[in-house]
Amino acid sequence: MTLFATLKKARVTLGIIFFLLTLALFIDLYEKFLPQRFGQILYLQFVPSVLQFIQTFSLVTAGGFIFVLLLTLLVGRLYCSTICPLGILQDIVTWISKKVSRKRIFHKYKKAHPIWRYSFLGVMVVAMVGGFGFVVAWLDPYSIAGRFFSYLAEPVVTAVNNAAATYLQGKETYVLHHVPLYHVSWIPLSITISLFVFIVALAWQHGRFFCNVICPVGTFLGLTSQVSLLKVKFNTANCTKCGKCAAVCKSECISIKHQSVDVSRCVACFNCLQVCPDAALDLGSIKPAVRPVNELQERAKADGSNRRKMIVTGVALLAGTRVYALKKNKMGENKQNLTLNKRDFFPSPPGSGSVRRFNNLCTACSLCVSACPTHVLQPSITQYGLAGFMQPFMDYETSYCNFDCHKCADVCPTGAILPLPIEEKQQTQLGKAVFLLENCVVHTDGTDCGACSEHCPTKAVDMVPYRDGLLIPEVNQDICIGCGACEYPCPVLPPFRAIYVNGNGVHKLADKPEIGDQVEVGFDDDFPF
Repeated sequence: MTLFATLKKARVTLGIIFFLLTLALFIDLYEKFLPQRFGQILYLQFVPSVLQFIQTFSLVTAGGFIFVLLLTLLVGRLYCSTICPLGILQDIVTWISKKVSRKRIFHKYKKAHPIWRYSFLGVMVVAMVGGFGFVVAWLDPYSIAGRFFSYLAEPVVTAVNNAAATYLQGKETYVLHHVPLYHVSWIPLSITISLFVFIVALAWQHGRFFCNVICPVGTFLGLTSQVSLLKVKFNTANCTKCGKCAAVCKSECISIKHQSVDVSRCVACFNCLQVCPDAALDLGSIKPAVRPVNELQERAKADGSNRRKMIVTGVALLAGTRVYALKKNKMGENKQNLTLNKRDFFPSPPGSGSVRRFNNLCTACSLCVSACPTHVLQPSITQYGLAGFMQPFMDYETSYCNFDCHKCADVCPTGAILPLPIEEKQQTQLGKAVFLLENCVVHTDGTDCGACSEHCPTKAVDMVPYRDGLLIPEVNQDICIGCGACEYPCPVLPPFRAIYVNGNGVHKLADKPEIGDQVEVGFDDDFPF
């Protein structure tokens, strides 16, 4: 095996490993990954690493982008072909497309689009400096891939897991168990599917077109790679202009006419180095061994005889378009004159500090959405306004925030959600519960309830005497943390909940609940058993 063939196999192997590990974080149905593994696996993702470094100034926890820059200075855009999950996803699509295509020449040289490339790069730089997280969310390749994994892949894997669990349990085998199947609302789902189809279509026809025209990370690393130590270049003395290198170049950046490689668009996949039969391509100062003419002829014959056409079937189908919208049925006629829930802010996740800070730093990769055990985190539509479109918010119609959990901070790669000691998280006030007497079923229907008080972890909601022997909720906002455990079980349907959380624009620290007198129980005698 030649050196260049070895390089390509190593690159493909590493790319598959990075891709599968990243995908596994989003579809970790049984929560097998320890919190520190998320940071280790995502350490080299370029944009999240930069954003986290801006927050922490720590190269230990957020220095992955420095490593990527050094790697680019050494061997070009290896990040794009080996580490970036969106890039590897496009390579998978291109590989399938080649296998099912009957075209003899799949790729050919295309001119660059510098105006588009540098315009998107400029927008990205301004967005990162100015804290426009909404813009970054739609240009960062990792975040785009994350939404594909979270909104499309995870529901499919969950459905397959549940079907397999049902089958195996019928055989009295219990190695799998059912996992709740959640789905985001139809607007973010539709947008994600549309973007997925768009990128897949580009990759199917033009390989890395998205990476070399739209992706600002690819453009920035392309500028850096122009001074890299090892880059593909022509040895014109050996080139016979057979065109094999251009035909396998998924970046479509090799010009046979001019015997040149546009290094800024080359993603260091090493495909061209492997297929050149004339030793006409070098990798920096590394030159391939020149093979005798008869050996080249034998190899050409072998290549021709070994080519096979394959039809790839069984493409994974996406989950159906059915959207799971919990508790959103129409209200009855006797519930039409209720007071509308009005919020100053929709709560942002605990550890985000404030809604504005969260909007500035979150890239909407949706890893926290996948990791949240209660799935209270859901992509926003209008909740944050345009500035936070698709960024996760605390959706108390879907669920509530677990009092003893802070996994969203453990997995956040950008520092938009900062880790908090669990004691501090349990006092972080995301908002305050607001009780509307005129909406409560105790008042309107004269019936017992108390669901809100029963589920409140801090006992900020207490039941007090009302009338006719009934009890009605009373809220102590000083000890309320805005977790939504009261709002979620309220039997009155949104947006007319009898109790709801009005979010804090800036998170506060709630008072600790008072603990009543405790009576020590002693036993004079030993237990009789």
